[in-house]
Amino acid sequence: MSDATVRSTKTRRGAGLGERAIELFLGACGVLSLFTTAGIIAVLAFETWAFFREVPLSAFFFDTEWTPLFADKHFGIWPLLAGTFLTSAIAIVLALPAGLLAAIYLSEFASARMRRVLKPALELLAGVPTLVYGYFALVLVTPLLQRVIPDLSGFNALSSGICIGIMIIPMISSLSEDAIYAVPNTLREGAYALGAGRLATIFRVVLPAAASGIAAALILAVSRAVGETMIVAIAAGQQPRLTLDPRVPIETMTAYIVQVSMGDTPADTLEYRTIFAVAAMLFVVTFAMNLVSHRLARRFRVAST
Repeated sequence: MSDATVRSTKTRRGAGLGERAIELFLGACGVLSLFTTAGIIAVLAFETWAFFREVPLSAFFFDTEWTPLFADKHFGIWPLLAGTFLTSAIAIVLALPAGLLAAIYLSEFASARMRRVLKPALELLAGVPTLVYGYFALVLVTPLLQRVIPDLSGFNALSSGICIGIMIIPMISSLSEDAIYAVPNTLREGAYALGAGRLATIFRVVLPAAASGIAAALILAVSRAVGETMIVAIAAGQQPRLTLDPRVPIETMTAYIVQVSMGDTPADTLEYRTIFAVAAMLFVVTFAMNLVSHRLARRFRVAST
């Protein structure tokens, strides 16, 4: 066997070993992520089970007050759920039309040069720390809204929802723009050939074809809004109440977890275990939303191919 053949064999063998090492490393990363998720679920399940051994399910799901840190204790989760969904709804009402219109402009109207400039600039909003958004809501948005709504409280759900909406606009616009951009041009050309105008083609052909991708973007944005912590902890207040009035202080599930996790509540107490029960509920809500978004995204990929 010649020296060249030996060197070639050694080179292929070394390349094969390197590829195998990379595969093992990537596999280990995947297994690590699975074990991390399993560990989170195990901790939540163990502590939540300990909580429900002392608090019946009826008190958790059918009571309308949440005062586990008071002398008169109530463990109804609905005030925290109401606050969470109220701020999320305000955020989606703001972010969905703004993000979708931005996606339509970037995909259908903007030039290639304008798209290269505007899309990264819009996505910069996603890089702003949520702590900054929280103080932005507290010191700027709330005072401006109080000029229009005099009875608006200093801590309220409205300003928090608005800033969460601003934060998730890049997520909706970027994912929706990708879905719209992936619609085949043959659909647009067919609509034009039938006499449809540009707007009619966008709203009656392109958007329905990209509906699955847009819906997936919306659900992911809702999950992000539901899981937001710092904005609501700073600007929404810490008063759990069962209300749909955005002018008053409320408390969300994430804000309550932050409140109890500050260290003032002793560990291994019922009050401390409430954060695990709330976290388990938050995990179930976000997991369900992410599951729906993945199903929609997979359906979109299948339809686009």
